[in-house]
Amino acid sequence: MEAQGEVILISDTDFSTPIEEIEKLQACIRKGYDIAIGSRSLVDSNIEVRQAWYREGMGRIFNVFVQMTVLRGFIDTQCGFKYFSREKTVPIFSQMTVEGFCFDVEFLFVAKKQGLKIIEVPIKWQHVPFSRVSLISDPIHMLLDLMRIRKNNKKGLYH
Repeated sequence: MEAQGEVILISDTDFSTPIEEIEKLQACIRKGYDIAIGSRSLVDSNIEVRQAWYREGMGRIFNVFVQMTVLRGFIDTQCGFKYFSREKTVPIFSQMTVEGFCFDVEFLFVAKKQGLKIIEVPIKWQHVPFSRVSLISDPIHMLLDLMRIRKNNKKGLYH
């Protein structure tokens, strides 16, 4: 909400996606997309250092839940590299209720519901071993957040 530029970049603080990858996302915005999201799971993505097998598995399972409950059509909602038009997306943030790791899903859900043009872009990515994601509590919170997004939608909170 505080961002001032015409476009906004969200990037993980560990820079698991090199900042130079922004050029790929910028090109999509110039082509008319409102939101460009980095994806680690597209065919042309370049994963330089993989996560542990159990973290990749958890990500795949979570994506199945995302697809089944609130948001179809995206392979990797959780990649922390997103670039978007401030003008079209700032109103979305005022409607959001999720503050944890599932905020990406809520953001994309509301944006898609409002008809914004979103594209997934293959990016270079590497796992950084000092992850803040808890293997026990965070998946539970993320599943509860998916249910909150569904409930909010049924209540009409995403107008």
